[in-house]
Amino acid sequence: MKILVSVKRVIDYNVKVRIKADNSNVDLANTKMAMNPFCEIAVEEAIRLKEAGIATEVVAVSIGPKAVQEQLRTALALGVDRAVQVETDDMPEPLNIAKLLAKVVEAEQPGLVLLGKQSIDGDNNQTGQMLAALTSRPQATFASAIKLEADRAIVTREIDGGLRTLELTLPAIVTTDLRLNEPRYAKLPDIMKAKRKPLDVKTPADLGITLKTHVRQLKIEAPAARQGGIRVDSVDALIDKLKHEAKVL
Repeated sequence: MKILVSVKRVIDYNVKVRIKADNSNVDLANTKMAMNPFCEIAVEEAIRLKEAGIATEVVAVSIGPKAVQEQLRTALALGVDRAVQVETDDMPEPLNIAKLLAKVVEAEQPGLVLLGKQSIDGDNNQTGQMLAALTSRPQATFASAIKLEADRAIVTREIDGGLRTLELTLPAIVTTDLRLNEPRYAKLPDIMKAKRKPLDVKTPADLGITLKTHVRQLKIEAPAARQGGIRVDSVDALIDKLKHEAKVL
């Protein structure tokens, strides 16, 4: 079985995000970038399935400028066999990304496609679902456990009320949640080996896709500063403030 796993380049989650002065976008100048944490989980799960002898090949794919090759090389160092970059200087919206990934899926014909449930920048949680619709493949989102058996996948997914277990016929699309696994760190020898692993570069035109804009970003604002709490002398005083100031009672 071949597994295709998507990788996205985002601002490192340890870095404080800066907003441009004109509120047009996030300021990426001299900002540390990293692999999206949910994508790390997807990569880790794909590698574990290969180590268990279930998958024979793991292919990573990323969409974006040349800089995304850094994250693809990281995936290769972690154990991915080869990588595909769809190069575009624009930041495609989820529907465009899904269309590009659908073309890669059509070319690679993987038995399983793994994606992070969402990216920590756009936070849209859309691409996996759109990809499933475009490729007419069954899907399971927010996976906290994945078990492959013959031509089916048993996926436990996290929902508001607890856990739900689905049985999918392969090939399928699965998006990964935080509790699925704990990603490993790349070892120095593997980082060196990753430089020699194949990385194929394509363009949207190569895939027959014209990127279109469906959503226009108006502005970005930093969240309101958190205000300090106050102390009250009694329960009655607390209830009074909840009623008349917070207006939650």
